[in-house]
Amino acid sequence: MRRALALDREWPIAIVGVGNLGRALARSEGFRSGHFAVAALFDVDAALVGETVGGCLVRHLDELESVVSAERVTIGVIATPAAAAQLVAERLCEAGVRALVNFAPVVLSLPPGVRLRQVDLSAELEMLAFYGSRAPEGELTRRRGAR
Repeated sequence: MRRALALDREWPIAIVGVGNLGRALARSEGFRSGHFAVAALFDVDAALVGETVGGCLVRHLDELESVVSAERVTIGVIATPAAAAQLVAERLCEAGVRALVNFAPVVLSLPPGVRLRQVDLSAELEMLAFYGSRAPEGELTRRRGAR
């Protein structure tokens, strides 16, 4: 089963954008489940470069191609502002990454053969708000008290 799901090995991940979201992802226990490893962090902010987040060194985006190759990164996570996301996606693809998770609120244009998962947190919250507004009377209140 693990082999069929491609979870029989560790998948090196690169996170580009080490703001609040990138930091949270880098520190996430979900990535440390044994199947995924944060192998590289990148940012363009000189104040962040050289810092260690979640046990991983933040490198400048200029190092992306060489680090992706050296670390054999297979999955790229884009946690940048929308304006930077397309360029970051292109650089990750040019470096050989064929699977991307995009948290930036922008539609990306990618070459054939690159898999993309778009995560729109606002849309997910709106969906939950919709479902919450349709909850039977009292159910939403019980959920709030069950923290």
